[in-house]
Amino acid sequence: MALLTYNSPATKGSYPHRSAPARPTRIRTGHRRQSRILTDTGRRRPGRILTGAGLVLLPWLGYLAGTLPPAEAAAWVTLDTLEAAALLLAGTRLLRGDPRHRTPAAAAALLLLTDACLDLATATPGTELATALAMAIGAELPLAALCATLAARPAAAPHSR
Repeated sequence: MALLTYNSPATKGSYPHRSAPARPTRIRTGHRRQSRILTDTGRRRPGRILTGAGLVLLPWLGYLAGTLPPAEAAAWVTLDTLEAAALLLAGTRLLRGDPRHRTPAAAAALLLLTDACLDLATATPGTELATALAMAIGAELPLAALCATLAARPAAAPHSR
């Protein structure tokens, strides 16, 4: 009984007094990367951007199929279909909070970079080259950078319910 009384929290004063509210204790994990984990709000905007870009590519596929010669159309439509699929998969997974968004984001980054390079390499000088350059600078390379960033970031821990 003496040991129980000696170790009692009441005698040690470890319980907070009723007049002073208890302050939560901060636990430091020692990891600086923890702040870079995607949170619920940090994945909405990129998820919407990727999903929107994937949806915009769908009518573009029809335009390419209808305006390019059949041999070229097959190659470009295939590349853009893979891009759209990777963007839609990464974007919807990001919006749902699925931590498996990293692989399709990495694939989309690689496909977008490939598309930009091929557009610039195959464009004829003049209007076609200016259009390819504008698409690369205005859409493909920024989307590739976003996808590469999302692929390199650690995924958020799943919610436990």
